[in-house]
Amino acid sequence: MIIEINPHNIDERLIQQAADILKKGGIIIFPTDSVYAMGCDLYNKNALAKLAKLKDVKLNKARFSIICHNLSDLSNYVKQIDRPTFKLLKQHLPGPFTFVLTATNEIPKLFDSNRKEIGIRIPDNQIILKITEALGKPIATTSLHDDEDTFLDYFNDPYEIYQRFDDDVDLVVDGGYGKLHASTIIDCTSGAPVIVRQGIGKLDI
Repeated sequence: MIIEINPHNIDERLIQQAADILKKGGIIIFPTDSVYAMGCDLYNKNALAKLAKLKDVKLNKARFSIICHNLSDLSNYVKQIDRPTFKLLKQHLPGPFTFVLTATNEIPKLFDSNRKEIGIRIPDNQIILKITEALGKPIATTSLHDDEDTFLDYFNDPYEIYQRFDDDVDLVVDGGYGKLHASTIIDCTSGAPVIVRQGIGKLDI
């Protein structure tokens, strides 16, 4: 199924429809401020396992990030952040960045793993932020592409995405053409921030 949500005139009923699919354990594909991504309810173990299977990995080996509605959600999932790191996050989020932070004990329980860090995203895209808000908890997320893939049309054209992934997911949210560049990944677990992957986001330190 595919639904179209106008990013400039968001239909709250469609936002709720997407959130309801997540609440029922569904997998959705959605726009961000970089490439389109797929995700599920962070607290639905069956959905997490299904998402991992789509990426052809076991859940305890999956490196999913989480999308939060805002920075106030972070305390459940990351350990206390020092002032310079918090300032960095506040300066760049919402935005096309994934910040890798030291995880609380909640994260290993959710992913059946011994993960000590978690990637945090707050995209500058009102569609996915409103879906996350309507869900009432973070979304576990991963990119559509595999690391060895190049970014082709199906990563930014919602109809192409629907054609390719319709059998695998419960919903594709068409929020217009996406970008062909991923988020910038910044590791903040060891003090000074380290750019792990340079993507669309430009870090301002």
